[in-house]
Formats: sequence, structure tokens, C-alpha cells
Amino acid sequence: MANRIMLNQTSYHGCGAIQEIVNEAKAHGFQKAFVCSDPDLIKFQVTSKVTDLLDQNGLAYQMYSDIKANPTIENVQHGVNAFKECGADYIIAIGGGSSMDTAKAIGIIVANPEFEDVRSLEGVAPTKNPCVPILAVPTTAGTAAEVTINYVITDVEKKRKFVCVDPHDMPIVAIVDPDMMSSMPKGLTASTGMDALTHAIEGYTTKAAWEMTDMFHLKAIEIISKSLRGAVDNTKEGREGMALGQYIAGMGFSNVGLGIAHSMAHTLGAVYDTPHGVACAMMLPIVMEYNAECTGEKFREIARAMGVQGVDGMSQEEYRKAAVDAVRKLSSDVGIPAKLSAVKEEDLQFLAESAYADACRPGNPKDTSVEDLKELFRKIME
Repeated sequence: MANRIMLNQTSYHGCGAIQEIVNEAKAHGFQKAFVCSDPDLIKFQVTSKVTDLLDQNGLAYQMYSDIKANPTIENVQHGVNAFKECGADYIIAIGGGSSMDTAKAIGIIVANPEFEDVRSLEGVAPTKNPCVPILAVPTTAGTAAEVTINYVITDVEKKRKFVCVDPHDMPIVAIVDPDMMSSMPKGLTASTGMDALTHAIEGYTTKAAWEMTDMFHLKAIEIISKSLRGAVDNTKEGREGMALGQYIAGMGFSNVGLGIAHSMAHTLGAVYDTPHGVACAMMLPIVMEYNAECTGEKFREIARAMGVQGVDGMSQEEYRKAAVDAVRKLSSDVGIPAKLSAVKEEDLQFLAESAYADACRPGNPKDTSVEDLKELFRKIME
């Protein structure tokens, strides 16, 4: 079987990269942008860093902000209608995973209207047409949605998130500008950063991992481990490191998948509205311990990438523990809690069944069961 790598047609990196949006829009001959951005980013004038450029260069656009932190089927359907009504021919997605996931779903459905119910996009949907062209501008250093073929939508009615995997949703251009991330508060910087670390570690250990994606993931683990504490303290070096590290993680995991830390995080987000990065940070070390026996020598390289000294002199048990401890230490240092008071014993069966049904679960290096997942969820209960 051939291994596949899919990346953006073009990506720009570094402070001031958003200037390239104008050049890309003109080069493609686009006429009107549908700008997807969440209300808080508009309120705090983060989105305006991009729309001011559009205004200054006479580029037409329509704003769409009916976007929740965990975007819903309704958000997507409203967006599809708004896109059709405004006469746009491309999308500029500005924000974190919520804005980009909403934009991807809108773009897919506009180009493939037979999937307008949204739920039919779950898993690997057989769409025929590339989505509406997307220029993606991340404002968080975590999801890497600007370079992935994945998006996640919340089904409020069924209290579940569903993962959509579609090569047709890849943004054609990614604009990764650390200046767009400088207004992130500490808590959001920490949680999105731990999401990025989870991407890198799960992508490195997933069943589909191979040499090229291992290269991406190990470098991402190294950069994120060096940068996240500084980013939380809002240092220039930390912000720039996280902007790059999370993108590199996305280059990898988008092509090989993830594991049950993400399956469980999706479920916690759907049931309790737990921020995705916080849920990932809680589950990651627990899942790493569970998976350790199926990871060969990979935990040694995770520990090394996270800056642990002397790993070559450690036993397998020692370096596996060192890798998990390094993850727990980083999570604690940036203020992520280890327990979630919302989780109750009576919820465990539903949580476990939902996580088992999640699209990320089959990629986990260790085959799991609903009962195993119940026990793992129990470990974050207070």
C-alpha cells in the first residue's frame, strides 16, 4: 500500500505573512471573499487585521460570524445559506479550529450540495468536488486546521462530535502569522498548545505512522516542548515557535490519523463543552501509559525530543515513564488541570461508547474496548 502525503498548495510563515493574502486573492482572480471568523475575534479586532488589508486593496468581502467554539450543524447550515446569498467565490477562514472547521464544512457542502444535511459528511465521505477555495489564517497555535484534511462538527441533538476526513477540504493557502496569535490569552495558548502536542505524539505513535510523518512529528514535539511555556508568557520566541510547531504537527497527523486521546477529548467536548485542548491535555498522559506496551522504542524518542537527558542509558520502562512524566510536567507548568469534576460515574458508559465510535479510535496503536475506555475516563474523575 502506498503512503500518501497531502499539504497546502502554498503556505506562508512568519510575522507579517498576512500581507500575502492580497497577493494570493489577486493571483487567483477571486472576486469576493466569505470571511469566516468567530464573534470574539471580531470584537477584539483580530479579524480586522485581515479585513483592513482587504479594504485597503479594494477587495470585496462578506463577514460570517455565526460560529461557536464547538461548531454545530446549524452553524454550518446557516453558513451555507449565507455563502450562496452573498455571491462569494472563495473563503477566508480566520480563527482557531472552530472558524476553520466551519469554513471547511461550508465549502464542502457548497461544492457538494448532496451533503447538505451535514451528518452525512461524517467519516470519509465520498464527496466528488474540491471545496470552495479556502485561505486559512490561524489565530491559535494548536489545531493546525489550516493544513489538515479533517474537521469536527458538533451534533447538539445527539450530544456528540463527529470527525470528517476529506482530502477535498484542504485549504489551498495557509497564512501562519505569529502576529495573528499574539492576542491569545494564557489559558487558550496553553490549551491549544497541548492540543498540538497531542497531535504530534498521537501522530507519531498511530498505527499508520511512517518515516516521513515520524520526521514531522518528532520535530513538532521538540519545537512545542521548547516553545509552549514561552508562548504562555507571551514571548516573541515562544509565539513564533508554537506557530511553526503546531503547523508541522498538522503536516504529519493529517496524513496518518490520531488515537484515543482525541476520541475521548471529542466526547468530553460534546458532552460537557470542555475546551478541546484541555480535554486532550487531560487524556494524553493517561492514554500514553495505556498505549506504552505497543509503541516499541518510540517513547524514548518522545522523551528525547521533550528535552529529557540520558534517555539512551534508560531501560524501556524508565524512558517510557520519562516521556509520560515530561508531558504531565509541561501540562502542569502551563496551568492545565488533571481532573474534570463534570465527569460522573453514570456518564461513563455513554462517554466510552461515544469515544469508541469516534473516527480517531481505529488509529490507536493499542486495540481498545468500551470497557477500557470507561476505565481511562475514570482516571480524570475527581
